[in-house]
Amino acid sequence: MSDLIVNKVAESGLVTLDLSQWYPREEIVRFDLKDFLFMGLILKEKEFREALKLHDWSKYEGKYVAVYCSADAIIPVWAWMLTASYLQPVAKEIFAGDEKEFLKYLFLKNLLQLNPDEYTDKRIVIKGCGDLPIEAYAYMEVTKLLRPVAKSIMYGEPCSTVPVYKKK
Repeated sequence: MSDLIVNKVAESGLVTLDLSQWYPREEIVRFDLKDFLFMGLILKEKEFREALKLHDWSKYEGKYVAVYCSADAIIPVWAWMLTASYLQPVAKEIFAGDEKEFLKYLFLKNLLQLNPDEYTDKRIVIKGCGDLPIEAYAYMEVTKLLRPVAKSIMYGEPCSTVPVYKKK
């Protein structure tokens, strides 16, 4: 009897995919329209325009900016557009929504950089544990991208997987 230790996981041909490599690392800066409203609730056009004009936009230079309104106020569409006209020349990217929505947008945008053809006829394990808070939408998106080409898709770790899809 041989004392040779065989790594069956390494020999299985499984490809492990860690979604954390597409997780956005950029800082997202918040821009709350509430701060530009009269009493934090009412948009007065003249005052709103003047406040935006006098605002120091340089602090958004090269940043990801989430534009939202934390007040329960009615914000006309043109106000969002006016804000974008000031941010667009300085910010790296702007987004209408809160930080969580922007993070989701960036994560999905990053995942779309994945080339499904690299995984054609492969047995793929989508890593399930990690230090980053990866939500269900990312797992759904990667499954949607890989299902048409993969031989099989599993969730978890190579030593303990949950089958998700197997080509028939």
